[in-house]
Amino acid sequence: MNLPYIGSREAYDDACLLLSRFGETAGIEASDRAEAARARGNHIHFCHWRQIERLLVILSIDQSIGTIH
Repeated sequence: MNLPYIGSREAYDDACLLLSRFGETAGIEASDRAEAARARGNHIHFCHWRQIERLLVILSIDQSIGTIH
């Protein structure tokens, strides 16, 4: 599994905010926000919300992913 690139603390904070507001449907909300950004022609926000959508999948897994030190 490729781990998502987290470009800023804001991206992590947005993911946590969606999780607290929407729970299990946070990924759907991120997807909806990405599609809305694409419809407006805002590719930067589109990429931001797609990135968060992938991050939410990682945050929902109860196992360690990647190298453990």
